[in-house]
Amino acid sequence: MTTATINTPLSTSLDRPLRIGLVSISDRASAGVYQDQGLPALQEWFTGALVSAWSMHTRLIPDERTAIEQALIELVDEELCDLVITTGGTGPARRDVTPEATLAVASKEMPGFGEQMRQISLRFVPTAILSRQVAVIRETAEHAALILNLPGQPKSIKETLEGLKDVDGQPIVNGIFAAVPYCIDLIGGPYVETNESICKAFRPKSAIRPSTA
Repeated sequence: MTTATINTPLSTSLDRPLRIGLVSISDRASAGVYQDQGLPALQEWFTGALVSAWSMHTRLIPDERTAIEQALIELVDEELCDLVITTGGTGPARRDVTPEATLAVASKEMPGFGEQMRQISLRFVPTAILSRQVAVIRETAEHAALILNLPGQPKSIKETLEGLKDVDGQPIVNGIFAAVPYCIDLIGGPYVETNESICKAFRPKSAIRPSTA
């Protein structure tokens, strides 16, 4: 189990940095059989996609429901992460228990995220219907966080977060991260700004602040 912190230097917002928890779930990667790819892929994506300040807290754990639940609880309740993203363990295999662990620590479900993730993946493979990715809110008395299950492959992680664009850079299908900053607003987290060339955050006009980037 490791924790790392990265801060982007581009924001002058008075809000505190966004705290992101990243959890890669893999029996073999956590045992050192091969190098984990999920955490580096997520770190690379957020480094390019966010222009407001953020910190990252990571976990690399096996496909064990108890370990997953513990990691999610720690990241929300102790590290006070605003956003927690898991990668791996969402298929139909017996050891794929990430959705069950995620639901077990949830206060409420956010089904639209899972629906959109499958719509994106179905553009590439018909087996996307086998994915069981879920999204939830975990709330404590003083804090709340959005928890998202993502695929395990770096290419799929990128497609799921930022969506698909045509040759002119126009969206074909929106990625899920377009809705994440406003969701974080609504649950009491910091105001998050994005690099619009990668992923344009959507907010109602009444919720948009002047850019600080």
